[in-house]
Amino acid sequence: MDFLSLDLPDAVVRGIREAGFVTATPIQEAALPLALRGKDVAGQSQTGTGKTAAFLIAAYTRILRSGGPAAAPPAAPRVLVIAPTRELVVQIESDARLLGKFTGLRILSVYGGIDYAKQRDDLREGCDVLVGTPGRLIDYLKQHVWSPRRVEVLVIDEADRMFDMGFIADLRFLLRRLPPAERRQSFLFSATLSFRVLELTWEFMNNPTQITIAPKQKTVETVEQVLYHVGREEKFSLLLGLLRLEGGNRILIFSNTREEARRLEDRLTRNGWLARALTGDVDQKRRLRILGEFRDGQLPILVATDVASRGLHIEGVTHVVNWDLPQDPEDYVHRIGRTARAGAGGKAISLVDEATALMLEPIEKFLIQKIPVDWPDDALFLPEIRPTAEERRRYAEERRARIEARGRFGERGERGRGPRGRGPRGPAPTSAPAAPPTPPAPPAAPGGDRPRRRRRRGGQRGGPPAGGAPSSA
Repeated sequence: MDFLSLDLPDAVVRGIREAGFVTATPIQEAALPLALRGKDVAGQSQTGTGKTAAFLIAAYTRILRSGGPAAAPPAAPRVLVIAPTRELVVQIESDARLLGKFTGLRILSVYGGIDYAKQRDDLREGCDVLVGTPGRLIDYLKQHVWSPRRVEVLVIDEADRMFDMGFIADLRFLLRRLPPAERRQSFLFSATLSFRVLELTWEFMNNPTQITIAPKQKTVETVEQVLYHVGREEKFSLLLGLLRLEGGNRILIFSNTREEARRLEDRLTRNGWLARALTGDVDQKRRLRILGEFRDGQLPILVATDVASRGLHIEGVTHVVNWDLPQDPEDYVHRIGRTARAGAGGKAISLVDEATALMLEPIEKFLIQKIPVDWPDDALFLPEIRPTAEERRRYAEERRARIEARGRFGERGERGRGPRGRGPRGPAPTSAPAAPPTPPAPPAAPGGDRPRRRRRRGGQRGGPPAGGAPSSA
């Protein structure tokens, strides 16, 4: 379907051309005709198939046809987009600005990790489109910085991820403060439409039309998958050989832990590869800088934990490497979905050692297919440049400092909402409560230093003392 065949405002058509879109993807072709007629839509589609453009085009069309942008928009947005992660919010805002370049709508995003006061001040000045994570949206809502009373279009993106990350309480808190479902249009998009996600649509949407695109196809067809069985000690040598063999200018390596990601960054850098680690404890400014360098091609290798497996939309990722297999089979699909986006090709390489071999069967069962196995030649194992004693000492000190910093941060208490969105967390006690005083020792038994054994009362555990009836105290 060509976008020109849809009855869209001129400003939206110009934005579509500016973005380089010509024909609609399957999810866009299925959702847009319904959305443009004012229907609520609950859509299931694989990641990277154009869900963001679908709901943005529909939202812009509705707003422009019902009054257009306000000269001085109040702090009461007409379009509210809720996403689970900072990375996804940043990407949606970028796409929203590109597609809405000619609409005149004011677009803002709010999320954690950057200047709290500046975001609050910008939001007070008003906007037409607001994109945010649940926790930051609630923070500003409770301070009366913005109001949900004028929301005409609601978008819930990556709804299944909301449940996985424990944001469902926050999400319900926001949805209950919006205008009734009959007075707004709602879109929900998710990689999976599980029962709990559908329950959300029944409760907060107005008779939504359910759209499912290729539900049985777990991975994108254009992703070439390959798996190597390798011992833990030889794993990095094989990674070096694969990097040299495969090439590629945007390579995304996934690790299960932040410390392992940082260790990989250190080892790759020492062996001549420019790499950076993207983990949950990286501050937002550095996170955006790293992602910008990776997106622009200045950084060839990005090592990430699953914080980047969803919400990371970067074109041209040539390879995804699973240094560790994920514990959740669905995360495997989301990881390799970072490559082969928008019809391009890509390759997903998994390195399976003795520590993660047990995770392979659940993944293949979820995929309903076997991942092809390749056996590397000896020439593919390249020698690693080992760290010096001084480098090992420095790395150990840096690791100890990071762990101590995380411990101090946990003791102070994190500003904002707790990990499962159930209210703020107060500061932890700075010291343990004083231990109760030690009771004095019982008097010594006559004729010796051993304490006299206390006789048990009747009915207590152990029964009456041997050789007699219970004592009467």
